Amino acid sequence: MRYQWILFDADETLFHFDAFKGLQLMFSRQQYQFNADEYQYYQSINLPLWQQYQQGEISAQQLQVNRFTPWAEKLGQTAGALNSAFMQAMADICTPLPGAAELITSLKGRVNMGIITNGFTELQQIRLERTGFADVFSPLVISEQVGVAKPHIDIFNHAFALMGHPPKQRILMVGDNPHADIQGGINAGIDTCWLNRHGATRPEGVAPHKEVNSLAQLQQWLLG
Repeated sequence: MRYQWILFDADETLFHFDAFKGLQLMFSRQQYQFNADEYQYYQSINLPLWQQYQQGEISAQQLQVNRFTPWAEKLGQTAGALNSAFMQAMADICTPLPGAAELITSLKGRVNMGIITNGFTELQQIRLERTGFADVFSPLVISEQVGVAKPHIDIFNHAFALMGHPPKQRILMVGDNPHADIQGGINAGIDTCWLNRHGATRPEGVAPHKEVNSLAQLQQWLLG
C-alpha cells in the first residue's frame, strides 16, 4: 500500500452524527419536547459558533456552553450540564457509517490509523469503545485538547509529532469536510481523500487528491 498512515476525521466520516436525534433524546430525558423549529434555531446559534471555533476565535468550552444558553434558562439548568447530557445522548445513539467496520477491519495490520477530530473529548473515547474501535486508532487527536482546530496546520503538526514524523507523502487524510479536513490536510502537505457521500459540489479552490462517495469505494481504492 502506498500509505503508511491514514488519518480519519470522526463525525460523518467514521460515525453518524445525527444531532437532531441526539438533541431530541437529550431533551426528552429532561421532560422537554424539542421540535424541528427549535432545531433550526439551535443550528442558527451552533453553526456560526463552529465557524468561530475553527477560525480560532473562541474556545471549545465557549462553543459547547454558548449553544445551549437559551435552553439552560428555560430548564433551570447550566448550559454546561446540557452540553454533557447532549454528549451522553450522542454516545447512546452512535453508529458507525456504512462500510466503516469493514474498512477498518480490512486495513488493520496493513497501515497505521489515527483520528484528528474537532469533535469533543467527552464523546470520542466512549464512542470508540462502544463501537469496538478503541484499540485501532492511535493517535487520537482531539482539537479541544490541543487547543487548536482543523484546518489549522498546528493540529496536523501535533499529530505528525505523535506519529514520529513519518514521510508526508506516506500519509493520507480522509474526511467529509472540504475545509477542515481536505484544505487542512493540503495545507499540512499530505494527500487527502474527500468522502463526499451526498454528492455535494466541490468548493472552489479545494482540490483533494482523491474523492469517493462511500467508505466501500475508499476501501476498494486503497486495497485495489
